[in-house]
Amino acid sequence: MNAVAHPDARPDLDRPGVGAVLVSTWRVGTPERQRAAVEAIRKAWESREWPDLGLLSYSVLAGTDGDTLLHYSQWTEQDAYDAFVRTYRDDRNAEIDAAVPGIERVELRRYGAVHRSTARRATATGAPPGVVVIVEADFDAAAGGAGQREEWVDHVFAALDEDAVTRPASGGISGRFHLSVEGDRVLNYAEWESERAHADWLADDAPLSEAWRRVQHDPRLVGGRVKRYTPALSLSAGV
Repeated sequence: MNAVAHPDARPDLDRPGVGAVLVSTWRVGTPERQRAAVEAIRKAWESREWPDLGLLSYSVLAGTDGDTLLHYSQWTEQDAYDAFVRTYRDDRNAEIDAAVPGIERVELRRYGAVHRSTARRATATGAPPGVVVIVEADFDAAAGGAGQREEWVDHVFAALDEDAVTRPASGGISGRFHLSVEGDRVLNYAEWESERAHADWLADDAPLSEAWRRVQHDPRLVGGRVKRYTPALSLSAGV
């Protein structure tokens, strides 16, 4: 079986059987190099048989910053990724690096399957979501104790429930929360109608609710970041 690209460049976020998610970031420098790297990835994968070692999908998103690429892959389990690295990864990366020299591989993080998710709603026009917002919240795994990330996610959902009444995010489509295997990060993969819709929601100058203050000023948080991406490529095994 060879790799097949999805027409809308998006992974199936509700795919059954996902036991692990790997998320990595590459820095490539310019929008032109982003496009070239995505094309090199597509060629490297489509020219080879699908590894079929528990890899369910492999997706690439292009940062709206014109610099970064985010890789989001779904696996049956963490060990399946380790087997892929030992056997299949190096020759693909070598071909990609030959086509686009100087790629900086910034970080690779391991996550479990979706921990909690919001109900997915349709866009106003019926079109696919236009942007993916990646929210990362960092915790001190050694100091926080068990359950701190789960409790923080519960606080986020409480704030979202309150927003549905008082401050609805008209452009928000869905959110899926992952917990890192290392115990120190929460990642939210959030779909929005557009970059503008997300920027307008962030720029809303209404006073923060008590629920959102509890989320944003949680003393257990030690860092975080928000970045926006557009889906560029999503591959899975052909039938």
